[in-house]
Amino acid sequence: MTTVTYIISNISCKHCVQTIKNEVGELPGVLSVEADAASKQTTISFEDPATEEEIKALLTEINYPVTS
Repeated sequence: MTTVTYIISNISCKHCVQTIKNEVGELPGVLSVEADAASKQTTISFEDPATEEEIKALLTEINYPVTS
């Protein structure tokens, strides 16, 4: 299992958090998604077949690109 934490500056409310959780959580291999509007941090745990590149691409696609 791999766990990554990203800063996503577009997170501004609970709706943003829920969108990220729903969309990323649907990727095969994603085990958990935690996002926080106050800190703008998102922590994702995943295993194969999910990849970090795939997760970042999806976040960009849904207008929540990784800031750092």
